[in-house]
Amino acid sequence: MVDIVDQATRSRMMSGIRGRNTKPELLIRSLLHRRGFRFRLDARDLAGRPDIVLPRYKAVIFVHGCFWHGHDCRLFKWPQTRPEFWRDKIGRNRCNDVKARDALLASGWRVGTVWECALRGAGRDLDGVLQRLVEWLHGDAPQFEERGDVVAHSADPPDAANAAQTSKTDDV
Repeated sequence: MVDIVDQATRSRMMSGIRGRNTKPELLIRSLLHRRGFRFRLDARDLAGRPDIVLPRYKAVIFVHGCFWHGHDCRLFKWPQTRPEFWRDKIGRNRCNDVKARDALLASGWRVGTVWECALRGAGRDLDGVLQRLVEWLHGDAPQFEERGDVVAHSADPPDAANAAQTSKTDDV
């Protein structure tokens, strides 16, 4: 599939995407702050630079964008242009996520992940997301993950032969 904008325009659009202070991250921070939680941001001294650090609870929270971290949900779709570049990039991101999580757990931190799909769309339940996150913070479970609707995707982009079937299963 050919891109609908020229290369210079696409480059400008992609360079404008932020890695910090994204809308999902700001939303989680706002919800936690309203509930009385105080936290540090973007701790460079911790593995993976967690988005939110709650030292009092010995917990960190990552707010992952579904595209950039290759989440198997309705928001993730493999790009049609430069598929090998994106497969490598998203694969490295996933690998780095696992390494950071494992390093944080090994050093005694509790690790939470909130996916963008849990915060976006008509079926979102922000109160439920916040309630589960708060319960995890007050509990002692080492890990927490809040996901939106999950669909079956393969780890690799679909080839032409099964692309039609993949799009049918995504629509159900």
